[in-house]
Amino acid sequence: MRRTVLSLGLLAALTAPLMPVTPATATATAGPVAGATTPASAQSIAWAPCAENTAVECGTLTVPVDYAKPDGEKFELALARRKATDPAARIGSLVINPGGPGGSGVEAVLGDWLGFSSELTSRFDVVGFDPRGVARSHPILCSLDLAVQAPDPLSIKSQADFEALLAHNERYRQDCRQRTGPLFDQVHTGNVVRDLDVLRAALGDDKLTYYGVSYGTLIGQLYAEQFPGRVRALTLDSNMDHSLGTRAFLDTESWTAQDSFNEFVAWCGKTASCALHGQDVRAVWRDLLARADRGELEVPGFPGVKLTKLHLIRQAFGAFYGPAFKELADFLEALAKGTPSEAKAILTPLATSSEQVINDATQVFCQDYLLPIRDYREYERHIRRSAAIAPDMLISSAGHGTSVACLGTSAPIPNPQHRLDVSGTPTLLLGNALHDPATAYPWAVNAARQIGREARLLTYEGWGHGIYGRGECPTTAIDDYLVSLKVPAKGARCEAVPPAEVGPLRTRPLPGPVPGMPGWTFARS
Repeated sequence: MRRTVLSLGLLAALTAPLMPVTPATATATAGPVAGATTPASAQSIAWAPCAENTAVECGTLTVPVDYAKPDGEKFELALARRKATDPAARIGSLVINPGGPGGSGVEAVLGDWLGFSSELTSRFDVVGFDPRGVARSHPILCSLDLAVQAPDPLSIKSQADFEALLAHNERYRQDCRQRTGPLFDQVHTGNVVRDLDVLRAALGDDKLTYYGVSYGTLIGQLYAEQFPGRVRALTLDSNMDHSLGTRAFLDTESWTAQDSFNEFVAWCGKTASCALHGQDVRAVWRDLLARADRGELEVPGFPGVKLTKLHLIRQAFGAFYGPAFKELADFLEALAKGTPSEAKAILTPLATSSEQVINDATQVFCQDYLLPIRDYREYERHIRRSAAIAPDMLISSAGHGTSVACLGTSAPIPNPQHRLDVSGTPTLLLGNALHDPATAYPWAVNAARQIGREARLLTYEGWGHGIYGRGECPTTAIDDYLVSLKVPAKGARCEAVPPAEVGPLRTRPLPGPVPGMPGWTFARS
């Protein structure tokens, strides 16, 4: 009962308008980037069949590293396109971003990750791009050895530990900056939005049609701010809230991770196929966390590979994206019994010692969100409060992991948090699951409130990250909006699809592999 009261009370507080960052952290000008314009003459794209998949075309655009220096250093933005299957019915281009930060739009198009319906693929060229710093677009490169040395957010127990964390973060930043060059300090979403407008013009579209999921919603939100007259339709699926300071960000991330765990427990309680059906799931979980904390938890099928508490939390958190409730239950049962199981497939592949560098796009987040924590005492208060909000999950492995990785970032940052200021666009369609583990439902509520009358929020009453493909209701609503500009009714809601029946989104790759993000590999050979 106490847990229920706490969750309901917190949800009520979080769905109220949230305060933006404090004056002390709002250290740079918020809102549209000054001088955000598109070059007078649009580039042409030399499309050619992709080497990886000849059914898809690949190309590049040349954009400035620093838009304040348009004649300075430039780099190539990687693109991929699946042409509309019905050219006679073609509307234009649908530009997509699969999230992250660090998700590759090129890979999403090559692998058809987003599982768009024939209604969309017949009417639009589906175009993906790798944002600056990601994959094929001048990737941010960092030492793998330094990456795996990052302190565990749950292992920081003193001021000395906190200072060691800051020192590690600074070493890692300098390593990434040295390997990457000037682009390292220019990967914020404000610049990505300007790249996107260059892409829109190069595609020959007077106005942008866009689908972004997860961190891709921040791209769409800021595009609507900066270029309201160049919007045709923006679908923002599983929304970021760019108005949050440190406490609000960490509290909402803790709450939504715990909410997904609660839903998993409820599913097991009423589903006979759950491997933990009839058991006290929370007690099983607590025992596994305790064993992990003592160094006693070995992964079935991977002799000698031990799971820490954070590893265990990450695996559960990643499973909630699907949601892969059945697979998670199988995995937890195998851990509890110490027996090999096919459930080990829920684990991401183990990293190999041959890897020397990784493409770590965490810096994008660090340039978009300034979430300072002064010292260990303040850090401990955040961790203690998170554990009260999330008594089972303790923290959000994504939210806390990424924010901890950014500690020590110097102010001002180039794209600081602010309340959205969108005016003069057509209606924007925002969608979110009630039980999203990563982008909390209150974030979508707040983003819609900030946008105001230009926003329409579609609520999916189910689970997982991303609502497109979760049954006919959200899929048709998004299709109708993108094709015909038909907007769902105010307050529209879609009934949940049972977790075991979720379609294409269930197999979509998680963002990563980046330390602290779902999909990060926890061990090396």
